[in-house]
Amino acid sequence: MEIRNVAIIAHVDHGKTTLVDKMLRQAGAFRENQVVEERVMDSNPLEKERGITILAKNTSIRWKDTKINIVDTPGHADFGGEVERILRMVDGVLLVVDAFDGPMPQTRFVLRKALELGRTPIIVINKIDRPGADPLRVHDEVLSLFIELEATEEQLDSPVVYCSAKNGISTLDLDVEAVDFVPLYETIVKTVPPPPTDANGPFQMLVSTIDYSAYLGRMAIGRIERGTVHMGDSISLVTPDASVAPVRGRVTKLYGYEGLERIEIQEASAGEIVLLAGFENVDIGTTLTDPGTPDALEGISVEEPTISVDFVVNNSPFAGKEGKFVTSRQLRERLYKELERNVALRVEDSDTTDAWSVSGRGELHLSILMETMRREGFEFQVSRPRVIMRTDENGQRLEPFEELSIDVPEDYLGVVIEKLGPRKAEMIEMKNPGQGLVRLLYRVPARGLFGYRSEFLTDTRGTGIMHHRFLEYGPWAGPLTGRSRGVLVSMENGTIIAFALFSLQERSTLFSTPGDAVYEGMIIGENSRPGDMDVNPCKEKKLSNMRSKGADEAITLEPPRQITLEIALEYIEDDELIEITPQSIRLRKRMLSVSDRKKVSREVKRERLGV
Repeated sequence: MEIRNVAIIAHVDHGKTTLVDKMLRQAGAFRENQVVEERVMDSNPLEKERGITILAKNTSIRWKDTKINIVDTPGHADFGGEVERILRMVDGVLLVVDAFDGPMPQTRFVLRKALELGRTPIIVINKIDRPGADPLRVHDEVLSLFIELEATEEQLDSPVVYCSAKNGISTLDLDVEAVDFVPLYETIVKTVPPPPTDANGPFQMLVSTIDYSAYLGRMAIGRIERGTVHMGDSISLVTPDASVAPVRGRVTKLYGYEGLERIEIQEASAGEIVLLAGFENVDIGTTLTDPGTPDALEGISVEEPTISVDFVVNNSPFAGKEGKFVTSRQLRERLYKELERNVALRVEDSDTTDAWSVSGRGELHLSILMETMRREGFEFQVSRPRVIMRTDENGQRLEPFEELSIDVPEDYLGVVIEKLGPRKAEMIEMKNPGQGLVRLLYRVPARGLFGYRSEFLTDTRGTGIMHHRFLEYGPWAGPLTGRSRGVLVSMENGTIIAFALFSLQERSTLFSTPGDAVYEGMIIGENSRPGDMDVNPCKEKKLSNMRSKGADEAITLEPPRQITLEIALEYIEDDELIEITPQSIRLRKRMLSVSDRKKVSREVKRERLGV
């Protein structure tokens, strides 16, 4: 039986998970009467809700005499840690590109990784049935991208498959009617080279992913580079650090992949992707080898994080009311446990025992961790994200820059350009792909994008599309203006009353509704002017000798602005925190007391005046 190992890479929402879905169905991975949900590879609840791939996942299909191992990789640059290690397991990649959008910033990010590793690409131009699709133009754009990324001649000659993943059809020639995925399967088998097959040499495998089982402990996933492994074999764990002695262990379980199922097997040879149990301390980037030849393979390099936040134990008046895990010990254990699988994450202890600095590849990378912990029952607070600065050999301050791609209707082009100016964004390119849209490409400091997404959606009435990816470290761009408006801060503890909000809504945008519990220092809305305003949202309408308590016009309140985790991270300032619990996301001031905040404000003014 021949083996082909392939990764599917694409920009967010270009249809790679749907493609895997239909490939599995047509290859007979499911029974005739089997009920299978859509986007079956998106097994994580967060992936189904957001429509994105977060965790790389393995599956396999059999096409005639060939077993094709497929890895679905994330399309977002924030999850580059997943992409980089998965590409080490495969020999070829399917580059899926939308037939209308063409290659996008994150297509470039993942493709660059694949080309650098020398993987054989197959260009899949998807959504050929989409209105406005222009597959020939997109093919030219992809080839231009290959040239820009310095692809080899062999990589430039890669085959092109035109398909509609939604309809399960593909063709090598647009003049030939597409019927099924047979041309795609045949192209994979013919183009992607088989994996190294030194089955007679000593066993060697690089650990690319870690899984965990309550019964078996930590399990290593990777491709066998050399030799054969059997159940019960004695093998060694070798780390990239030559000073650490190899650790002996025994293979207690061995699994292969068949369709979406893991099946227990007795042996596996070079080229196969397997899951292996038996080493409690196995880690990503380590090598499992034959004890007689403990040679370590080259480790997995992951780009450094660019953004960090502080995770703080919840100390608000509502602490412990909604979460199961609230102590500093529980929070610290959970953060360090995340490092076992999330190779692009960094966690550092701070000077205090109730705060940790957590660094990641972007806001989405960090917010997915926060949302996952919240659903597990954790309760904590996080600070405003900040960029990780560096210094060059001359002592000059460097900060991370992003490549920002924006598709916006022509009517809103002016306001987008106007808003990006103060954020130190430099326009690289402007072009018109058609259908009334203009595509803008910017180079912008990472901190210049904090808080811009919600502003962008408002300015473009929800019709604009923006994507960004890490570009490079460059000289510090100078100070940026922060949030232009202040916030409404509660000065009372209690329950919010509709009468109080009615008098506030004329000069603010509210985040809360009547009946919500509130505490002193909690943010309940946005002020219409600069500067914060302390308010009493618990104020009731008093009786008087002139009118009864209920005799007045009906109170009508505008719907409050919904605060999601991403919006909250972009919105808050340095003196504010986000309180995250399984049931709520609240914004608050670091100092809850009105008098304490006024005292600090007076001291800051005195320092500025030099008094």
